[in-house]
Amino acid sequence: MKLWVSLAARLLLGGVMLVAGALKVTDPEAATQAVRAYELLPQGFDGVVGLLLPFLEIGIGLLLIVGYGVRPAAVAAGVFMVLFIAAVSSAWARGLAIDCGCFGGGGQVAPGDTKYLQEILRDVGLLVAAGWLYLNPLSRFALESEPSTGVVAS
Repeated sequence: MKLWVSLAARLLLGGVMLVAGALKVTDPEAATQAVRAYELLPQGFDGVVGLLLPFLEIGIGLLLIVGYGVRPAAVAAGVFMVLFIAAVSSAWARGLAIDCGCFGGGGQVAPGDTKYLQEILRDVGLLVAAGWLYLNPLSRFALESEPSTGVVAS
C-alpha cells in the first residue's frame, strides 16, 4: 500500500510543481511582479528569483513525476513549500492584499479577494506529501527503484 500512496504523493506534488512552473515560465514579467508583490526581497533580486523560480519548479516537478531522485526532489519541494507558507503568512500578517502568484499572475488584488488561508492550507498539504516522500521514496512506476543507491529500474 505504501508504494501506491507514494505514487499518489509523487504525482500530486510533482504535478503541482510542474504546472506552477510551466504557467509562470511563459510570462517572466508577471512572475517577477508576483515575487515583488511580497515586498520581501531587495529590488533587483526579486527579478532573479522571478526568472529562476519557474525553472526550478519545473525541474523538481519532472523529477517527482518520473520518479528519479525522489528523496532530494521531495526535500527541495518541501523547502519551497516552507518558503511559500512563510511568504504568504508574512503578506497576510503585514496586511498586504496580493494574489500569491503560485500559478501565474500575482500582484495586488482587492483586500476581499485574498485567499491566504486556502493557499497556506494547500501548501501545508503539499508539505505533508513532500515529507511522506522523504520517508517513503519508493513507489510504483518510478524510474528509480532504489533511491539510496541510484539504481535505475530495469
